[in-house]
Amino acid sequence: MSDASSSVSCEIAVPNAQGMHARPVMRFVDVASTFSASVNVTNLSGRNERVDGKSAMEMMLLEAVQGSVLRIEANGDDAKPAIEALSSLVESGFSDGLSANTGDP
Repeated sequence: MSDASSSVSCEIAVPNAQGMHARPVMRFVDVASTFSASVNVTNLSGRNERVDGKSAMEMMLLEAVQGSVLRIEANGDDAKPAIEALSSLVESGFSDGLSANTGDP
C-alpha cells in the first residue's frame, strides 16, 4: 500500500518580521523530521536554490526574510500531512510570537 510517488507542494510567504532565523529554522526541521516523506524547500524570492527541509544548515542557506515566498515540497507516503503541518507552522509565524526580550540571558 506504499505510494512513494505521492508528491505534494505548496507556496507560502514567510510572515514573521525576523524571517527564518535560527529558531524558526529549527522548528521547521523538527516538524519536517517527524515525517518519513522527503521535504525540500525553495526560496522563490531568492536564488531559487532547493534545499533539504530536514537539514538546519541547508535551511539557513535559504536566507528567507519576511515576505519571502517558499515552495515546500514533500514526497512519500505521508507527504500530504507533512505539507499541512509545515504550511501551518509557517503561517503561524513559526509560533515565534516571543519578543527578543523574554528573559533570555
